[in-house]
Amino acid sequence: MARPIRRFGWLMLLLILGLSAAAQEPGPAVDLTLPSVTVSEVTVQTLRDRVIASGLVAPVEEVQVSPLVEGQPIDALLADVGDRVEEGDVLARLSTATLELQLSQLAANRASVRAQIAQAEASLVQAVANAEEAERVAERTARLAQEGTVPRAQADQAQAAAIAARAAVGVAEQGVEAARAQMELVEAQIANAELQLARTEVRAPVSGLVVGRNAQVGAVASAAAGPLFTLVRDGELELRAELAEGDLLRVSPGQRATMTAVGSTAPIEGVVRLVEPTINPQTRMGVARIALDDDARVVQGMFLTAEILLREERQLAVPVTAIGTGAEGTSVMRIRDGVAEQVAVRTGIRDGSLIGVVEGLSPGDLVVTKAGAFVRAGDRVNSIPDADQRVAARSAADGEDTP
Repeated sequence: MARPIRRFGWLMLLLILGLSAAAQEPGPAVDLTLPSVTVSEVTVQTLRDRVIASGLVAPVEEVQVSPLVEGQPIDALLADVGDRVEEGDVLARLSTATLELQLSQLAANRASVRAQIAQAEASLVQAVANAEEAERVAERTARLAQEGTVPRAQADQAQAAAIAARAAVGVAEQGVEAARAQMELVEAQIANAELQLARTEVRAPVSGLVVGRNAQVGAVASAAAGPLFTLVRDGELELRAELAEGDLLRVSPGQRATMTAVGSTAPIEGVVRLVEPTINPQTRMGVARIALDDDARVVQGMFLTAEILLREERQLAVPVTAIGTGAEGTSVMRIRDGVAEQVAVRTGIRDGSLIGVVEGLSPGDLVVTKAGAFVRAGDRVNSIPDADQRVAARSAADGEDTP
């Protein structure tokens, strides 16, 4: 009985030794002494060159409405802040009592001047008739004096009378002209009084939104006291975004912009309307005026953050961390067959954590994105794919598949 047991023990020992030897057989060769680096694949992506700016919403054009008649009390206010008005709408009415009284006085003056004109014209007719008669008498007396019928002195008197009569005609004509000039003056005064009377209705010079009212019923209207109303022409608002000094020359009219308000995620679209050609000497900031596609979603004074799209291109892209700079210029560490090599590149658009490469790399190349500072050209390394790039690529693919 002891011999079978001993034989079974030897068999078990041989089996254990065989399993141990199989477990110790080497698998695929992995050199655990090589440094590990994180690499990213060079891919073609859409990159956007953008400028971030912020500022306050302000009117495109603000119109001040001041009284055109001085010293008249305000009788009624017909518009308030928040009202939308059309061009020509009456915003306020001023008292007309003083001007109506002045107009009545001028109407009486006009009637008096008309009588003066009529009297001057009658005097002119009489002077013309007297002059004609005096000339006939002078001619007749001169003929009689030549014939010796009357004395020469009588003929001279008749000639002098004719000359005086002609002078009287000139005086009468001047009287008529003076009366007519007086009438023109009175007519001008009446027209001015009627204009002042019409201006007692303070009207909107443009269509727009009332954003300010500085008037009270009973107060005396005066331009020196400031405008009665403030209007925003057509209700148009814009964002006056402040730009860093280095970005001012990169922004130009026509570029699209996406804006967001504090506490809101809904974007507001717009377009750069104007870039002011000056920089604030204190803040060293410039201003771009951005017209809003839908200004009904904002109010004057609201703070917005704008992302201005300068350009958009398809470029080879790598993480910003892959780019290195030195005395020889800009370069990346490319991995080929497990060996690092330094490659000079020319960069393009920077978009967040990515930067475009327009020269030096090809699609599918692997570049070191992490621990690159510890790698030199010619080093053999263990390449570890960048997990962040895989997640970003998966998200981009999901976005493209989404209709």
